[in-house]
Order: sequence, then structure tokens, then C-alpha cells
Amino acid sequence: MPKVIVERHGAVLEIVLNRPEVLNAVDRETIEALAAAAAEAAEDKTAHAVLLRGAGTHFCAGGDIGMFARLIELPPEQRRMALYRIVEALHPLLVRLRYMPKPVVAAVQGAAAGFGLSLVLAADLALAAGDAAFSCGYINLGTSPDGGMTAILPTVVGLKRASELMLLGERIGATDALALGLVNRLATPERLRGEAGELAARLAAGPTTAYARTKALLQQTIGDAFEAQLRREAENFAACAASDDFVEGVRAFREKRHPNFTGKP
Repeated sequence: MPKVIVERHGAVLEIVLNRPEVLNAVDRETIEALAAAAAEAAEDKTAHAVLLRGAGTHFCAGGDIGMFARLIELPPEQRRMALYRIVEALHPLLVRLRYMPKPVVAAVQGAAAGFGLSLVLAADLALAAGDAAFSCGYINLGTSPDGGMTAILPTVVGLKRASELMLLGERIGATDALALGLVNRLATPERLRGEAGELAARLAAGPTTAYARTKALLQQTIGDAFEAQLRREAENFAACAASDDFVEGVRAFREKRHPNFTGKP
């Protein structure tokens, strides 16, 4: 089965993360497939809006812990380089989502953690089911955020709340996510896909030139700082991945226990 599915519904292009058995967590192949799908959506003149969702009952639980588990067996420097390349591979996808001249809608059900939350932030609009749970998550693995989170989250929720979410790594529910501005609307799990599709179809039927120009103006509030921050995130994530704390964080996650961080580089 493909890890990413692209479906067309009229003028809406739907990009579906298709790894429900691992809560749609992303590995290198999934990242590359998502980037290819986003490029296709950006270049398709007949697609006027994009809907991003996860197959099954979850949106995206972040990076594939199995991928991380294999990487922690590498020596620190090799691990640092490997993680840098993986995080760097995210950048074309995120830039496409933020800068493509058409609206992107995220439909969020279940887990939206780590990079999954970064995908929500990269969308222009987001709907969440009542069972959705959001978490930065990175700190629990002993690493810093990626996916443009440090560029976008503070602009959405403010610096203090962004610091709280990133440094504590706690989960918040859909109601709190709505209050913070992480999502625009709530829906029941049964109605989420339908309502998200209706919103995307409404946008696809709207004034595409005006949407494109409005989106470009909004993105200019961050400007070139977004791509620069992506590079800084990759460097810091990779540096954290070379640490003993990252190894402990991954092992603790797999063993379903609290990590015992030591702060050793």
C-alpha cells in the first residue's frame, strides 16, 4: 500500500497520510511522498484547494519511532548526520504547503503530535474532531522541534504559551486547541471528513487569484525567516539527536516508561 494517497474530488486535491497502523507517523519514504504530493498539488492548475488528512482514526503521530530506534544504534556523529538529512527532507514539503498559491485545509482526528502538529500549523485552515489531541512532543524524546514549529507556533499562540507547549510537551485537547487558535473549527469524528471536504470545496469554488494573493501577503508576515528557521531547526534537531538524552528518550518511549534524562551531550 502507498504511504501517501492523492485523490481528486472536483477542484479539491486530497492528500492522505496512509500509515494508520503506526498512527500515520512519518519515515523518510513518507516524507518524500508527501513532498511529491504537495508539489503535484502546487503545480496542478485544475486543483484550487488542498485537503490534508490521515487515514484511519489519527492525523499524524510525528516521526516514526521505529526509524528513530534504528538510528540510535549508530555512533553519535553518524546519527547526527542521518537525522539532519531526514529533517532537511521535510523542508520542500513545508515550503510548498505554506507558499503554494491555493488554500490548504487540514482535517485533524486523533493524534497530531510532533511533526503532525507542524503539518497542522503549515495548513491555512484546520478543522479538528472532538477526539483530537495535540502535542509538540519533541522534548519527551530529548530533542528540539522541527517542521517550522518554532517559527509558526509563537505567532499563533504567543511566546509564553509556545514555550509552555514546547518545553513541557504536554497534550492538549481539541477544545483547548480551538481556544489557542491552533484550529479554526471543531466537528464530531463522524462529520470531520465531510465538513473539511465542504470547506475545501467552498474555497476551491472561490476567487483563486484573490486567495493566492491574500495567502502570499499573509506569508510575508514571516517572510524569509521561515526558511532560515527551518535550517536552524534541522541543525539543532540533529545536534540533539547525537546526545545520550535522545537515545534515552527513544528507548523510554518504546518501553512505555518515563525517560531518565542526564543532560549529557
